[in-house]
Amino acid sequence: MYRFSRSIYRELAPDILEDRPCHSGPGNHERVLRACEAAVYRLATDRHYFARPTRTLFNDIRIYFPMSAQERVYHVVDRYLGFAREYFASIPPSGFDIDGRRIECRATTRRGTPCQRTPLPENGYCPSHQHLTEPDEIRFAA
Repeated sequence: MYRFSRSIYRELAPDILEDRPCHSGPGNHERVLRACEAAVYRLATDRHYFARPTRTLFNDIRIYFPMSAQERVYHVVDRYLGFAREYFASIPPSGFDIDGRRIECRATTRRGTPCQRTPLPENGYCPSHQHLTEPDEIRFAA
């Protein structure tokens, strides 16, 4: 998982603006790395509710780059998050997420509690809640 965030950081590191000398706390390089790791982690664990990961990460880190590098930053982020999306989609479902927690259905029961059943890998809903799938999430078998 970290190979994607570290790859983004390594490619963008030369363009990161220098810190102000009187500034305390984490530096710009550390902030960019943390933002990259957080975006890739969320993409791995919350794929269905992370609609625009490229835009989110770019908006988080763009203030640490000069205006002349903004387009390059966006393309680098988009390319590596695309690789990460493909990788996470190719992992066979095991019933557990990256942290080892059991994956549960995205739906809630009539009582308002989360559904405890194991979801199908294509959309995150169990067989009982397939009717909640959005039309653009439905995959047709060829």
